[in-house]
Amino acid sequence: MTTRPWARRISVTAVSVAALAALAAPAQAETANGTAATAATTAASTSSKVDYATWQKDCQAVMDQALPYLKNRIAAAGPGEKQAIVFDIDNTTLETDFGFSYPQPANKPVLDVARYAQDHGVSLFFVTARPGILYWPTEYNLEHDGYEVSGLHVRGLFDLFKDVAAYKTAQRVGIENDGYTIIANIGNSATDLSGGHAEKTYKLPDYNGQLS
Repeated sequence: MTTRPWARRISVTAVSVAALAALAAPAQAETANGTAATAATTAASTSSKVDYATWQKDCQAVMDQALPYLKNRIAAAGPGEKQAIVFDIDNTTLETDFGFSYPQPANKPVLDVARYAQDHGVSLFFVTARPGILYWPTEYNLEHDGYEVSGLHVRGLFDLFKDVAAYKTAQRVGIENDGYTIIANIGNSATDLSGGHAEKTYKLPDYNGQLS
């Protein structure tokens, strides 16, 4: 009997959804190489986890800086230019540390910016340190929340042994090699943003590593 593609997809999702809970663990230490442009964020005590309202306010402050730039840059697209934005996933596009259900909710300030971009012809790419087994549930989660996924990059077996920043930089290089101009790169960790290959970078708060 032939197994239909959607049936395989549901099966993989059912097996791997439980692994999403592990994604709320602290992220790897940020690499010292490279710096990312960032908006000022509200200071948070490292002795206790930041609250949801503060996180949302601080994310909104960064996206309030990103959106005017994106509006101008999108309007100034050259003839035939294929514009793209690269996003991190955990605590960037999804509420990983605050969304205790599956599908995890979207990070609304980021979703609002993503929707503007996709409605104006910009392709959205997602580059994550999540392992390959989480590809299907992650893609479903993003699309369920309203993101149009032009490409989802997860770590293969050999990528798990590579430096995260180097892995993410290589994915952006690949996107550029496919003919895209990455007009912005948005994440909450230095490993998301270091290495170049984006016209602008926007760093969301991680409160000294409190958020993955």
